[in-house]
Amino acid sequence: MDRLGARELIDLVLDTGSWVSWDDPPDHSGVDDDYAAALARAAERSGVDESVITGEGRMHGRRVAVVACEFGFLAGSIGRAAATRLVGSIRRATEEGIPLLAAPSSGGTRMQEGTPAFVQMIAISAALVAHKAAGLPYLVYLRNPTTGGVMASWGSLGHITVAEPGALVGFLGPRVFEALYGEPFPTGVQTAENLHAHGIVDAVLPPDQIAGILDRALGILQVEPSADTPDPGEDEVAGVDAWESITRSRRPDRPGVRRLLRYAATDVIPLNGTGEGESDPGLLIALVRFGDAPCVFLGQDRRGQTEAHPMGPGALREARRGMRLAVELGLPLMTVIDTAGAALTPEAEEGGLAGEIARCLADLVALAAPTLCLMLGEGNGGGALALLPADRVVAAEHAWLSPLPPEGASAIVHRDTEHAPDMARAQHVRSVDLRARGIVDRIVAEHPDAADEPEDFCRRVGEVLRFELGRLARAEVGRLVGSRADRFGKQPASCSPPPLDPA
Repeated sequence: MDRLGARELIDLVLDTGSWVSWDDPPDHSGVDDDYAAALARAAERSGVDESVITGEGRMHGRRVAVVACEFGFLAGSIGRAAATRLVGSIRRATEEGIPLLAAPSSGGTRMQEGTPAFVQMIAISAALVAHKAAGLPYLVYLRNPTTGGVMASWGSLGHITVAEPGALVGFLGPRVFEALYGEPFPTGVQTAENLHAHGIVDAVLPPDQIAGILDRALGILQVEPSADTPDPGEDEVAGVDAWESITRSRRPDRPGVRRLLRYAATDVIPLNGTGEGESDPGLLIALVRFGDAPCVFLGQDRRGQTEAHPMGPGALREARRGMRLAVELGLPLMTVIDTAGAALTPEAEEGGLAGEIARCLADLVALAAPTLCLMLGEGNGGGALALLPADRVVAAEHAWLSPLPPEGASAIVHRDTEHAPDMARAQHVRSVDLRARGIVDRIVAEHPDAADEPEDFCRRVGEVLRFELGRLARAEVGRLVGSRADRFGKQPASCSPPPLDPA
């Protein structure tokens, strides 16, 4: 494939004439004559004085810092001078409070310098940890090729990671593998597309689309919610029979998270997977803006959950990635419950499903970010409970929450499934029951069923979410965390079912 040089990529991504270099001449003192000659030849051929160039510019008017590899300079390898330049630029971006964009393209650590260059990956990683701890975005574009120590440090630490189509991306370079093991590395593994399929990169995009997607991402990450968003109010709901709500929530044409985002969100940047080798279609993870209210969005996707592939533990590990992002980026976290239940399979057991439910609950209860939960449809079992702990809980009228599907509860208590409607009534599963017990804060009415008015329903939900997210974004996080767990522990003692509305 054609390879863009670092300066060509910068010119493509940044606003014309906005680039300002941060680079001082590199210190190559003390190297032997052969290496000095190689450095000189590399500079002459590539037109740059080291394998990394750094600086700042404007991207769609936004001030950003940039670090980019020039593969033409000794295969983009990182020696001590390049590492010093990288660390200095990362620290400067942190001090000046601006987002950092990275565009690695490298064979890894520079072999001519050996271990002293190799350990510089630690210093680079430490600088990035400090940048992210300051709540500043770090966005990465992996170019062809990115391997070795670069991929194992600053290439893999982005909040969002995008890769170039067809790019060779991986840990061990294929030439090294073949030399060590006497056979070629399997084809198709170390490709951008394969890493996307395995949830390691968020998207695969050509260079000419990078400015647009990164600008949209920063438009979500850096927006300030309005302080005067009106409360859309709450319609009264009649409180239909619990079994009727459950039946309605199971309609295949009921709107799920994708239609919610289509009709209610202002912008959506989908993310992908855990970043650690897993991607489960049962969960949608994204950066989302409702009006001017941003959030990290974790939505159980009814379209991605099937009988053959129910939501597995990987989906909850994806969710935990989203929780970490919310803290690092200083954004509210929004979860959406809509699941027929987590996978009940040997693979789910071996994948640690129960532990992932427990870790989600523990993470959410103590999460140092504002949290909002939307109960959108079915809320079945531990897979639903895993996304419930939140500072505010909004429920669709026919959403529900139950420790088992009512049929399962009936099988335990009555040894049949015929008593499922009675169990649903007895277990306080309805949104109105949950509001009466303080688990749900507000209900969005359905007229009479979200499946019959999907666009209007989703827009009403969106107005509520915008208001709730905006209010949470202005709250003091420590106070929210301090009171989050208590709301779910203070329940009335009575377990008798509430009377049904005669209507």
